[in-house]
Amino acid sequence: MAFAGDGEDAGDPVVLEITDTSSAAASGAPSLPCPAPVCVSYLARFDPLPSPTVAVRADRHRLIESSSYFRALLGGSFSESGRAYVQVGCNLEAAVQVLRYLFEPSESFTITPDNFLPLLEGALFLAVEGLLVECERWFRTMCSQTSATIVPLDFIIEVWYFAQEHGVTFVQDICPEYLAQNLAHVISRRSFNKIPYGLLCSTIECPHLTVDSEKQLCEAILYWVSENTKPCERPNPNSVDDHLFLLSKVKICLLPLEFATGTKRHWFDFGSNTVCTILNLLKDSLKTLMDAIADGNMEGYCIRITEYSKNIVLSGCPQITTAFLYISVLPTYLDVSFKRRIVSSYTQVDHQSLILYDELEKSAKTLLFRNVHMVDLSKCPNVHFGAAIDWLKLAFPELRILKALYCLSFQFDDLLYLLLRCPWIDEIDMAIDKSTITPRQSVVSSSSEVLGKLKRNSRKYYISCPSYDRQPNLVFLNISRLTLEGRDDIDDVDLLKISVLKNSLCYINIRNCTLLTDDGISNFLLKCTKIHSMIVSYTSFGNRSIQTLHDMTFNIQELHLGGCKGIDAAAMSQLMGMINNTTFLCLRETSLTDDALCKFFGSSLEYLDVSETVVSMSSLAPVIRRNCNLNCLKTAGCRSLLFERDKVEHISGNKYGDFLQEIGSTCLEDVEMGWGFCPIQIEDLIPSFSKVRNMAVGLGTTLAENVLHSLPVICPFLESLTLRFQVISDRVVRNLLESSVNLQVLCLHYCLGSLTSFIFQAKAPALRILCLQWVTPWITNDDLTILTKNCNLVELSLSGCKLLDSSCQEIIASGWPNLVLLHLEDCGQVTLGGVSSILNCKALEDVLLRHTGRGIRRSIVDDAIRELPLLRKLALDLCDACEEGYDSPSRGR
Repeated sequence: MAFAGDGEDAGDPVVLEITDTSSAAASGAPSLPCPAPVCVSYLARFDPLPSPTVAVRADRHRLIESSSYFRALLGGSFSESGRAYVQVGCNLEAAVQVLRYLFEPSESFTITPDNFLPLLEGALFLAVEGLLVECERWFRTMCSQTSATIVPLDFIIEVWYFAQEHGVTFVQDICPEYLAQNLAHVISRRSFNKIPYGLLCSTIECPHLTVDSEKQLCEAILYWVSENTKPCERPNPNSVDDHLFLLSKVKICLLPLEFATGTKRHWFDFGSNTVCTILNLLKDSLKTLMDAIADGNMEGYCIRITEYSKNIVLSGCPQITTAFLYISVLPTYLDVSFKRRIVSSYTQVDHQSLILYDELEKSAKTLLFRNVHMVDLSKCPNVHFGAAIDWLKLAFPELRILKALYCLSFQFDDLLYLLLRCPWIDEIDMAIDKSTITPRQSVVSSSSEVLGKLKRNSRKYYISCPSYDRQPNLVFLNISRLTLEGRDDIDDVDLLKISVLKNSLCYINIRNCTLLTDDGISNFLLKCTKIHSMIVSYTSFGNRSIQTLHDMTFNIQELHLGGCKGIDAAAMSQLMGMINNTTFLCLRETSLTDDALCKFFGSSLEYLDVSETVVSMSSLAPVIRRNCNLNCLKTAGCRSLLFERDKVEHISGNKYGDFLQEIGSTCLEDVEMGWGFCPIQIEDLIPSFSKVRNMAVGLGTTLAENVLHSLPVICPFLESLTLRFQVISDRVVRNLLESSVNLQVLCLHYCLGSLTSFIFQAKAPALRILCLQWVTPWITNDDLTILTKNCNLVELSLSGCKLLDSSCQEIIASGWPNLVLLHLEDCGQVTLGGVSSILNCKALEDVLLRHTGRGIRRSIVDDAIRELPLLRKLALDLCDACEEGYDSPSRGR
């Protein structure tokens, strides 16, 4: 804004009679007498503007000086140029905004998303050059903000359409750049499908296109195409070409295998081509990359990393090798021979890779991405983590989070190397999914043992770490969260090495680390005194560790002790009296008693799990009453909830009502209950259950049919439902599938009732996990076919379906190509002819086949490992073997 003043005191005033010519105002507006002129400062008081005409008094000289339009109208040789009253026809709001810009003080008038388009339109029509410059400067500044929430997507789309209509080139340059930099955030907006095709194309082709993963980009494109294709109309050949062009911009070789297989349901050709590409890479990625270098086509294999990237997610990509990581951070100017050395060396990592790394580091031949804070390499079994750690050090100096879940090749030595090379990392997650093994079970081999032998690094890539006893602790100041869940290769000595993180470590997860002892955990806690969150379920955590906590007065915020059998009643009582600030507490399958729970006086609980313990309402009710923020309560298997305990009654001095009375003041989101949970009326569950997302009801109670039928109303946000030993019907299940629009998980275990195939005719597009254990013995292949059409499952568990035969394998494989879990138990003759179709579900990670037909070949383990790149668990029964047993992959390897 160039001037101050309101124009009213001008020496040569002119009255502008501005009549709105916009389509909305011009149609059917009655003719009215000319309004009295007002000064410019008065315009701000109009809300809304009088229509269709406004008369404004303004300074003639200032108008001529600021606007080419008024320069020609008022300062030229026209007859109107000397008049004191001039009529102008244009968009009224636009003209008013321009006049306010010209005459109001600069400090009182600012450009906002609300007035930007009127200002821009007015500046174009009235040819106000200074305002055009201001509009461009403001729009560039707005779209350069780091937070994508500042600029609404609807606003961007509206501005784009305006620019296309009026030829505003700066908008056509800025909009694609803004969307490209913020696409990871923009994708989640409701109006994403409203983005014009031209704008979306320009965005995807922008060199600064930033997404967390290639999957995120592909999902966005498929969603946009689906929303912009009218199923009732015959596809336009041009629109088909447009859609293919968009999909051609996806780097399909970087898509997760599960996602790629899932696209085959609705995009069969695209999905089949993608899966084929991924499988070919798994066979020989070295040749593929070498050919790409020779053809000058490396871009299609480079991970999208830009200066704006914050997250890099490669989870679920078994085709990714360390070579993919390194080529993605190389400058484009490097010669072909050097790129060949990189690909060759890092495809099969050996000592030559270490020499090459030194050259990369010393010559600064890699790009730096300082905004990257998180890298996810989970389920990437072909990444060599020694070399990957060096990659992290080279390219991401501000990295804070590393996720490497389900990666057996990421061993404890790699963790120590990571601590040495990248001490600035704040959070590390290297969990392995491992089933809990009780002492009564005999384990011959586990998936971690089998696959570990196949994927273990043949030689050390990295240099030996110096002794941690002599290593200064000040180096490791940042690592606050460490997840080692399921790592049965970690022992007490290893845990003691991790205690070098004592100055920063606040969160530790060692769930299912079976080699750790109570003494080892206790010694670790003695050193790491800043820990406030511990997940130690199903470990040997016991009395000595509790004594350590007592002696050190830990400020525990989160404590998970599920399945820790080494804690006696006295130690549990001692523990309960010292964790009163805890917000998350899991004590399931422990020695917890009423006496112990009565010693807990905390009032900050949000999560409480006392399942499979002997507590009663006498001790549980006061806890529930004190903790009004409780949103998760799990009490399954607590048989004593039905009874009062006289021996603890004197502690509280009160009698307590039933379960529902006690939770009446809470607002739960996650509930798991059985004994003591007996609602009589639907109203008993409202409003306590109105926000429930996850519910499990099991042995010890029976929900009435009217309650089960009303669950979609009682729990409108329900996402997961597990029912055990309940009486159900077609009416109940159909209503759940049709009315619970958010339901993703449905598990029915040992339920009674008169279910029929009618339940499978309900469409449940949100359902992803279905478990039917001994509830549907009548299921046939035809029923499965109907089910595949009505829901898109990723996990399927069936038990007791004795009418199924080998043909159902093809139905499952073609209907749900993206299955990650398949459990079939006592299911007729499914495997009588082998398992070839099951092995076509390339994304499978967890397979259980038991009592499914005597047709599984001896080579099944080798075949499964070869055909299923992401396989983590394989459970078989000898009675299904057709050749008297199965070969172990450890033999002859």
